[in-house]
Amino acid sequence: MSRLSAASPLSLGDKLRLLNWGLVAIILILGLTGIGLLYSAGGKSWDPWAGPQSVRFATGFAVMMVIALVDIRFWLKIAYPLYFIMLVLLVVVEVRGHIGMGAQRWINLGFFVLQPSELMKIALVLALSKYFHALEIEDVGRPMLLIPPALMVLAPVGLVLLQPNLGTATLLSLASAGIFYVAGVRWWKFAIVILLAGLVLPFAWEHLHDYQKARLMTFVEPEADPQGAGYNIMQSKIALGSGGLFGKGFGQGTQSQLQFLPEKHTDFIFVVLAEEFGLIGAIALLFFYFLLLVYGYMIALTSRSQFARLAAFGLTTSFFLYVFVNVAMVTGTIPVVGIPLPLVSYGGTAMLTLLIGCGLLLGLSIHRDVRISRTGSTEF
Repeated sequence: MSRLSAASPLSLGDKLRLLNWGLVAIILILGLTGIGLLYSAGGKSWDPWAGPQSVRFATGFAVMMVIALVDIRFWLKIAYPLYFIMLVLLVVVEVRGHIGMGAQRWINLGFFVLQPSELMKIALVLALSKYFHALEIEDVGRPMLLIPPALMVLAPVGLVLLQPNLGTATLLSLASAGIFYVAGVRWWKFAIVILLAGLVLPFAWEHLHDYQKARLMTFVEPEADPQGAGYNIMQSKIALGSGGLFGKGFGQGTQSQLQFLPEKHTDFIFVVLAEEFGLIGAIALLFFYFLLLVYGYMIALTSRSQFARLAAFGLTTSFFLYVFVNVAMVTGTIPVVGIPLPLVSYGGTAMLTLLIGCGLLLGLSIHRDVRISRTGSTEF
């Protein structure tokens, strides 16, 4: 289908015709897969997870569709205010946050428990994209001009580490690094940062919580404490192996149904899929994630404005990190850090954040022919 002229105002009908319906279909498939797996993990019952997840996904899907129709210049305009609001909420978490599972990461709103660190993933991508959008390409190489965006990253990462939430802090850092690189920051500057990080590792180790140290040691030798710190990953590997090529069938996974598999509705839901549908089912799910990532990076490559290009790249990279870290975690490739499988794991704020990110990607796709000057005015 030929695209409309970039100079033509887009009506609602135009936006709906330009909407990337293939990407919408993939998001719908992933969400419904998650609901089905939660139904199975709950003993083929809508309680306690599948029912609430259905409501959350339907609500988030509607929000996603609304966000997709919003002009990208609106997100450019509010990028900094949105970032500072999320930063304030992270401070509020430190002062009056809701404590759960030994961590202080949430704000209890009564009707909803909000996790600001998840929403910061969106806000930070938009803020960094706006900052680099305003720079000339030769200015990106000036070290002094990299201090403000570096501080924009360090502030939320530091607050998230205090919660403590090492997994989310890592995702914020890596997604931001990707934006820096695509914006034009040279590789040797990343090498300096990595070297400095290596120098502070001994100091950082001393300030890790005991459970974080246990997770890292368990990654090295999970069999050392099979009934304690190593229990989760050992049960996960047993479930993955027992699924075989085609799996045991829907609702027939012994590790999950007999309650051997911990956190089966959140961090380890990929293992539920692999046990019930085998290697074939796991590959099928990863294929849909692959398609989503291809769509996202293609949106970034075809966007005409630097803001849209960086935002699409940052959002897609953040989604990739979710998938990569979760799958690597449950297969024992990296330490367990508590990252959900996007659009599939049970969750509230994480689900909403991911669907907001998908809505932004869809909106960037609709408006990818819009050129925006560094001052924020529109060019065609």
